Amino acid sequence: MSDSIESVLQENRRFPAPSAAAARMAKWLVPSMSDYKRLHARSISDPEGFWGEVAKELHWFKPWSKVLDWKVPDAKWFVGATTNVCYNCVDRQVEQGHGDMVAIVWEGEPIGSGGRPDIRRLTYNDLKRDVSKFANALKALGVKKGDIVTIYMGMVPEVAIAMLACARIGAAHSVIFGGFSTQAIVDRVLDAKSRTIITCDGAYRRGSVVPLKESVDAAVAQLAQAGHEVKNVIVHSRVGNQTAWHSGRDHSFKDLLLASSDQCPCEHMDSEDMLFLLYTSGSTGKPKGILHTTGGYMVHTYLTSKLTFNLIPDDNQLYWCTADVGWVTGHSYILYGILPNRVPTLMYEGAPNAPKEDRFWDMIARHKVTHFYTAPTAIRAFMKWGDEHPKKHDLSSLRVLGSVGEPINPEAWMWYHETIGSSRCPIVDTWWQTETGGHMITPLPGATTTKPGSCTLPFFGVDAAIVDESGNEQPHNTGGLLVVRKPWPGMLRGVYGDRERFIQTYFTRVPGMYFTGDGARRDADGYFWIMGRVDDVINVSGHRLGTMEVESALVSHDAVVEAAVVGMPHEIKGTGIAAFVTLAPGSEPASPADADKLKNALREHVSKEIGAIAKPDQIRFTPALPKTRSGKIMRRLLRAIASGDAKITQDTTTLEDYTVLAKLRESEEA
Repeated sequence: MSDSIESVLQENRRFPAPSAAAARMAKWLVPSMSDYKRLHARSISDPEGFWGEVAKELHWFKPWSKVLDWKVPDAKWFVGATTNVCYNCVDRQVEQGHGDMVAIVWEGEPIGSGGRPDIRRLTYNDLKRDVSKFANALKALGVKKGDIVTIYMGMVPEVAIAMLACARIGAAHSVIFGGFSTQAIVDRVLDAKSRTIITCDGAYRRGSVVPLKESVDAAVAQLAQAGHEVKNVIVHSRVGNQTAWHSGRDHSFKDLLLASSDQCPCEHMDSEDMLFLLYTSGSTGKPKGILHTTGGYMVHTYLTSKLTFNLIPDDNQLYWCTADVGWVTGHSYILYGILPNRVPTLMYEGAPNAPKEDRFWDMIARHKVTHFYTAPTAIRAFMKWGDEHPKKHDLSSLRVLGSVGEPINPEAWMWYHETIGSSRCPIVDTWWQTETGGHMITPLPGATTTKPGSCTLPFFGVDAAIVDESGNEQPHNTGGLLVVRKPWPGMLRGVYGDRERFIQTYFTRVPGMYFTGDGARRDADGYFWIMGRVDDVINVSGHRLGTMEVESALVSHDAVVEAAVVGMPHEIKGTGIAAFVTLAPGSEPASPADADKLKNALREHVSKEIGAIAKPDQIRFTPALPKTRSGKIMRRLLRAIASGDAKITQDTTTLEDYTVLAKLRESEEA
C-alpha cells in the first residue's frame, strides 16, 4: 500500500508578479524573488536576528533579553520584554502625529431610505478616546489583568473597541462568533471561566435581526444552573430590540462610555502574557481554546499584514477583509495586524448578498477599496450569482486580491483573477490556521509568480515541509504531512486548560515538529499545494487521493460551481469516493435520466483530469453544502452522511444552516 498521497492533477498556468506600476502600487516592499529568497534564507538561519529587527519597528516598554527560547513544544518570544498590543495599534499612531487619520471605516448592512447605508469613520484619536473609556468601564466593573472577557457581538465598531479595551488593561478576550448557538456560548464561557460578557441587543444579517442578547440571557441562565455566575453583561444597542434587562447584572455600553474617563494608560504586558483565547471545534470532543500571547503574535501579524498585502501608509490605500472578528482572520487581519501598519481597515456588518448579490462590488466601488481579502467559498458563490453583478461596478481601485479559509480551486482562482482583478491584480492565496496566528505560506505580491490553486512559498521565518510519519522530507510531487519544523512568533502557546491535548494534537504525530493536520505536496518549483485535511485523504484501493484535487477537477467542469469530496465505505475498494456537487444556474437536470447523464459526464471529466482511480463512486447534487459560519465546508458531516450514519453525533455548533443536513439526507444517491 502506498504511504504517500497521489497527486496527478495538473496545473500549468503561471502568472508572474506584476510591476508596481501595473498594480498601481507606490512600490513593492519585497520587489523580486531574489529578495524573497535572500530574506527567507536569513529568517531561517538567523531567526533571532531577523525577528529582532522586525520587532524594533514596534513599541516596547522594556526590551527583551533574548529573542527566542525554544524547547519543544514550548516557545517564548522576546523573553523578558513588555509591550501592549493596543498601544501599538492606537496610541503609537496618535503619538506619531497621525491621530486625525482614519483607522476604521465601518458600513452597516441596512440600506436607508435615501439608498445609502450607515457609514462611520473612526480616527486613531476616536479609537484612543473610546477604547480608553471602555477600558476604564471594564475596570470599574471589576475586570482586571489576567481575567478573560467573553465577546459575543455583531460586526460593529464597538466590537473592535471592546477587543482593544481588553488588550489595553491586560484582560484576555474570548470572542464568540455572533451566529453561534446558546450552547456554544455556554461551553466557551465555562471553559474560560469568564465572568463578563459583552454583546449587542441584536445584529443585522441578510435583512433580518439576529437576537444576540436573547442568546446570552439563555446561556447565562444555563450557566447559573451549572453553578457558574456571570457577573456582568454589557449590551450595545444596535437594532433597538426590546430585551429582558437584569438590573445589577446588565449594563448599557453607551452609558458606561458616558460615565468613564478618556484617560487610561496601557498595561505593561509581558511578551508571553495571554492576549486572547479563540475556540475551534474539533471533530470530536469539546472545542479547543487556542491560546495566543502578546509579543510574538503582535510582531507576526504586523509583518505578515505589511508584506503579504504590501501595506503602505499615505498611499491612498483602503484594506478590506470580509471576515468576522469571531474568527482568527478577523482578529489578525481586520484589527491586530492592520492597525499597526496605519492603513485604514474596512469593517462590514452584514452578508454579501444583502440586499442584492452585488453588495461587495458596490462597496468596493463606493469606498475605492484597494486591497480585498475574502474566502474561496464566497468567491464560488459570486461565480454562481453571475458575472453581471461585478460588471455593474467600477473595480479599478483594486490593487491586491487575497484568499483565505481553505484551498482555492484553480477555476475559482481564475475567475477571481480575471473578473474581479481584471487580470492585473496579484492574488495572495494564504495558508494558515487559528493555531498559527498569521500567514504561514503565501505569495508576496511583488515577488512571487503565482499558480492557480497553490499557496506558493513559506513566509519569512516559516520552515514548512512535507514529511512522512517519521519526519523524513518527501520528494517533489509526493504527498505527505504538512509540518512546520521551527517555531514562529505567532504560534499558539497551548490549548487553554488542557496541556495534554495541546501536545497530542500538534506535537505527537511527527515528534519534534508542529503538525498542521493537512496533507500537502511540493511541486518541482518548491510550491506548496494543500490537498485537504489528513482526515479527508481517501485511500482508494491502496491509492491515497487528496480530496482537494478531486474537488478541483469537479469544479473545473462548466456545470459545477462547488464540490466537496469525502470517503465512504466500499465493499471492493475499502474506501470509495463520494462527491457532493452544487450545480451552476441552468445546469440543473430536468429528469432522473438527465441527472444520470450529468453524473456520468462528471465522472469522465474527473477521470480525464486525474485518472480513473479518482472517479467518484457516488455523486449527489445539492443546492448547498454544510458549512461553518466562516464558510468552511464541514466534510466530517458529509462523511457521516455518505457512510449512511443514522445519527449525527459530532459537534455541529458551528454549522450555519441545519436544514442543509436534512436536505442532503433526502438527496438521491448515484
